[in-house]
Amino acid sequence: MDPLAVKNLTGLVAATFTPLNPQGEINLSVIGPYIDYLIEKQGVNSIFVNGTTGESMSLSVEERKTLANDWCKKAKGKMDHVIIHVGCMSLKDSQELAIHAAQIGADGIAVISPSFFKPRSAEVLRTFLQEVASVAPSLPFYYYHIPAITGVNVLVRDLLEDIEKVIPSFRGVKFSGSDLMDFGQCLSYSQPQWSFLYGMDEQLIAALAMGANGAVGSTYNYIGSNMNELISAFEKGDIAKARTIQFKMQELLSFAMKLGFDLGVNKQLMSVVSGLCLGPPRLPVMQCSDAHALSIAEKLRRLFPEH
Repeated sequence: MDPLAVKNLTGLVAATFTPLNPQGEINLSVIGPYIDYLIEKQGVNSIFVNGTTGESMSLSVEERKTLANDWCKKAKGKMDHVIIHVGCMSLKDSQELAIHAAQIGADGIAVISPSFFKPRSAEVLRTFLQEVASVAPSLPFYYYHIPAITGVNVLVRDLLEDIEKVIPSFRGVKFSGSDLMDFGQCLSYSQPQWSFLYGMDEQLIAALAMGANGAVGSTYNYIGSNMNELISAFEKGDIAKARTIQFKMQELLSFAMKLGFDLGVNKQLMSVVSGLCLGPPRLPVMQCSDAHALSIAEKLRRLFPEH
């Protein structure tokens, strides 16, 4: 079967954390239980590996290959989609990771914009993405838009212009930006085989109203079941219920942000809520105290008592 003919990427996708041991080395032993936890406890059946949440830019190419291989191997037959983020500052590194993702049976690849030497236009960014996609033409290809991190504010709608002509494997965007006008124009231009997944967890309901096909985010690791309820309520037309869940989620994140909420805190929170030992983040991100994460976990359990 043509791998590009597989079903569209929809619903919730957990942006996975990278398990490290106390010495800061990758810890593959956690990945199997992590996959089971997402499926059984959160109802999340797709993952986005080695992205921002996965600390990809703090990992070596070899570490990213090792992780991608293990996630793919252990998720096979269990999960619907394993998308491997292969974006790097170096085109050659991105291509190496893309080729590897095809070899290990990933369900798709995603690429972030380079952010040290930044593309100066949509055309330049499209050319960079084309060069990565061309070495793994059998894999569905997604652009990962996160301007707050990259500082690259190219409108995604401009990037999409005739993109299928230069990247035949193009299948959509992980849109982690707050510009809902740009997002809406992307959806207005979208082709049937494309998926637009929203990446700002705190305003998912707004993206659904625009027509988002799903969402990729870090919080879906530990409140995926609740956000699945939000999507289900929205699809049934119960906007009041969907809004209530979204407001609770916003209250949680607002509380966390006032305490201090970065990747290190988020990773520790996931460890506390799930019981998985994900270890510390890698420098320069700092590990937070157990008390800090426990305080946020207690707030989560008050808002979502089933946790």
